[in-house]
Amino acid sequence: MRALLVVNPAATTTSARTREVLTHALASDLKLEVAQTQYRGHARDLAQEATEGGETDLVVALGGDGTVNEVVNGLLAGDPDPDSHPRLAVVPGGSTNVFARALGLPNDVVEATGALLDALRDGSERTIGLGLAAGTPGSVDEGVPDRWFTFCAGFGFDAGVVGRVEQQRERGKRSTHALYVRQVVRQFLVEANRRPGALTLERPGGTEAAADSVEDLALAIICNTAPWTYLGNRPIYPSPDASFDTALDLFALSKLSPPAVARYATQLLTSTPQRGPHGKHALSLHDLTNFTLHSQVPLPFQMDGDHLGLRTSVTFTGVRRALRVIV
Repeated sequence: MRALLVVNPAATTTSARTREVLTHALASDLKLEVAQTQYRGHARDLAQEATEGGETDLVVALGGDGTVNEVVNGLLAGDPDPDSHPRLAVVPGGSTNVFARALGLPNDVVEATGALLDALRDGSERTIGLGLAAGTPGSVDEGVPDRWFTFCAGFGFDAGVVGRVEQQRERGKRSTHALYVRQVVRQFLVEANRRPGALTLERPGGTEAAADSVEDLALAIICNTAPWTYLGNRPIYPSPDASFDTALDLFALSKLSPPAVARYATQLLTSTPQRGPHGKHALSLHDLTNFTLHSQVPLPFQMDGDHLGLRTSVTFTGVRRALRVIV
């Protein structure tokens, strides 16, 4: 099997020695080409070149969720038919590795490599759904390029937190869970759109049970799988029913007052695969194929933990059976 190993040399939890050992292990079973990323977006370019070349059977992403996201967007840059592009395999090397863990892969890089080699020998793979975010026609963001995401997107508060974390990392801070918690507090203190919120949800073909639009939302999290993220080893489930086998789930809050934040933060921290946050200020929708979020003001936007700047409108599509993954 011809394979491309895309390596992020800045991956949080791997050393040069570890990456060398893993490369040799993979090369023992694969006809392997190795490429290291050199700039933001490079993993996407490498995966796209491998796909267009037509000779690569497998692309292995060694890095965190950001590296995986770039590789996926490279694989699906042309035809979204899963049979038209190489399979994806993931060796987790980031600080959280939500996508890999949601697939059931070990979070340890060495164990994950062993599991990958076993899966390749057994021919074990699955086809999963993905989310697609696009600029909304007729909005100021109409020209924003489409982009796929593997496990989550966020519009508003959580994306602001991601942006703050990225700023701290650019200043040399390590990506730790404590860093995220500090930035959550700081984002809350400066959040200008807590009540009422600036977001409006629009859905095509609404019914009496599900209205066409919901206004004044202060936070929106879009999930393609569960859990949404991890705090250390604790999984967090805003949308417990989200799955790679369905379309997208939406969790939103209409109020971010201190009492509401305390209540819903506690519910998030104690959430389970059977029960997520709930209450009069919480909106939970399951298996959405198409919907749009509009904002009255430009708000931060993130996908798979990657801050993408400010947006005023984003249209989301849940695409079933979009990507073949070795598991």
